[in-house]
Amino acid sequence: MNMHDDIAQALMIAEGRHPDPFAFLGPHQGKVRTYQPGAERVEVLRGEEITPLLPIGDTGVFVGPGERPYRLRVHWRDTLQETEDPYAFPPILGDVDLHLFSEGAHWELAERFGSSVERIDGIGGVRFAVWAPNARRVSVVGDFNAWDGRRHPMRLRRGAGVWEIFIPRLTAGERYKYEIMGPDGALLPLKADPLARAAEHPPANASIVPQCRHFHWTDADWMARREAAQAPDAPISIYEVHAASWLRPEHGETIDWRGLEERLIPYVGALGFTHIELLPIMEHPFGGSWGYQPLSQFAPSARYGAAEAFAHFIDACHRAGIGVILDWVPAHFPSDAHGLARFDGTALYEHADPREGFHRDWNTLIYNLGRREVQGFLIASALFWLEHFHVDGLRVDAVASMLYRDYSRKEGEWIPNRHGGRENLEAIDFLKRLNAVVRERVPGAITIAEESTAWPGVTSPEGLGFSYKWNMGWMHDTLGYVGHEPVHRRWHHHAMTFGLVYAWSEKFVLPLSHDEVVHGKGSLYGRMPGDAWQKLATLRAYFAFMWTHPGRKLLFMGGELASPREWNHDGELDWDLLRDAGHAGVQRLIGDLNRLYVREAALHACDDDPGGFRWAVGDDSANSVFAYERGNLLVVVNMTPVPRTNYRIPVSRDGTWRELLNTDSEIYGGSNVGNAGQTEARDGALTLTLPPLATLVLG
Repeated sequence: MNMHDDIAQALMIAEGRHPDPFAFLGPHQGKVRTYQPGAERVEVLRGEEITPLLPIGDTGVFVGPGERPYRLRVHWRDTLQETEDPYAFPPILGDVDLHLFSEGAHWELAERFGSSVERIDGIGGVRFAVWAPNARRVSVVGDFNAWDGRRHPMRLRRGAGVWEIFIPRLTAGERYKYEIMGPDGALLPLKADPLARAAEHPPANASIVPQCRHFHWTDADWMARREAAQAPDAPISIYEVHAASWLRPEHGETIDWRGLEERLIPYVGALGFTHIELLPIMEHPFGGSWGYQPLSQFAPSARYGAAEAFAHFIDACHRAGIGVILDWVPAHFPSDAHGLARFDGTALYEHADPREGFHRDWNTLIYNLGRREVQGFLIASALFWLEHFHVDGLRVDAVASMLYRDYSRKEGEWIPNRHGGRENLEAIDFLKRLNAVVRERVPGAITIAEESTAWPGVTSPEGLGFSYKWNMGWMHDTLGYVGHEPVHRRWHHHAMTFGLVYAWSEKFVLPLSHDEVVHGKGSLYGRMPGDAWQKLATLRAYFAFMWTHPGRKLLFMGGELASPREWNHDGELDWDLLRDAGHAGVQRLIGDLNRLYVREAALHACDDDPGGFRWAVGDDSANSVFAYERGNLLVVVNMTPVPRTNYRIPVSRDGTWRELLNTDSEIYGGSNVGNAGQTEARDGALTLTLPPLATLVLG
């Protein structure tokens, strides 16, 4: 290469438009070139030998003789820097890495892509790798190079469209982003790393090189019994939590993982829940999205502390015998400029056509699941939480929006599939593949679908393959029923019984989630008609109906307090309510229901078997009474404020029946109407006193 070529290429480096910086910078044919704009002089060090490099004009590029191995000594105005040359290192990613990535089947993406502290050829530093196949240039920028994209342009691995670089002597904790020149030559807004495992505390949004630590897990006992604890015949009772608003410390700041470990775990354990489900804790720019608009699918939010503290929280949950489920969002992502939107100047992660790629409901973008790399990115994210953090399950958000191309769209606003139908074939393939990979790689972990339609086979291995599905129909029907005045409930009796028509078509979770206490819906307590006594009584009866109905249980935080206020993500739960005996009684009831549910196999072991349920009284709409047997147990629900005496119910055995639970008990804030603790069945029937607005469990 002659001097004229050197000058021309040095100018391209200085202008940030060189097509292949690794072909020019670094050691080549006995010469070393390095770009050090603003340096007073640069030298090559080989052992004790010092060789000065000469500037190529005022381009900032220095050149001179040199061969591997060598170090650079850079003289700045106020400091002296010694470092190895990033452009002297070989390619980082192997052919297998690139092949698996391109096939959408690289399940260790978090370890090989993004940023990681590593030693290469005995030299410590940080390697970076990012997918941007349509970019003209990608550079790592950060405090370490004054956020100058000309300083560390990356090597393109052309077949896979992946850019990579190893920067020696960098350490964990460095802030960084990618400066990307799009296919049209224009610089994009600086982009956070899609594979970042740590990020700045919002509203800042730089990625952070993660600590290279191996967490010491102490949850072997839990992990050994997890599969049985999450099986279809096991009791699963989930406390759904928005971590930031469950409890706020004295000065109103967000509680961290240590605080949640100290306060949330014993609280959930005392109430008898088997699982905690966390609204998305993946890093997200807008707190008001509650985490449902995440941009960092591999980074725990800095709002709650470091990744190691998150692992410690999960480990502590497991030691307490509590499983952890994370909400996970593969359906859409926000369009923030620093995120995935038009990541390399093109619609890379999303669809280009807004009829496929834009959610009007949420003003978000939709992943292009027809791309193998995008499927692989998302499945690798799911595995990262399950494997790296020992998470026990993922609740997959907004599955219905993924399954249908016309979801929330009018005619002409969507594109049919290749067969002319409305089904999203790529999303179906993705969900099946996700669940198959999870089953294969993480035995005992579960996936739960938030799916609000009658899509067949959501929890069938031959269908979508989820472990469980939220029963949205049950929730809508029964909440609608209890919202009616008692005198009108007779006309809506079917709303409480209809769920048993399809209860065994899927493996269901009964959800009273955060979605039912936001957007003007009010609280669960607030939906109940009548005065305060009737509201509390109805809520207690309804909770007991839910806990004795086939299906796993999910309750959003605050429901156990019978909070009268709609949930506020900027506040905290109404803990002062526990000073009131009525609200404290509801909390006590939830604990007793959970313990009854776990103790009595009849309430969970046959949830997916119609033989585990028998109507004793299902058609008494005039009195709004329901009675059913769950194995050896009888449940009786009176949804009017009228006590009923001498109420006859056919049962499967004669003899003594004990009251195991009465939601009208004074210990829960009720009027203490009941059957003196037990009663006798004769001639195949029980004659009971039914308390007002109450549920009885007898066995």
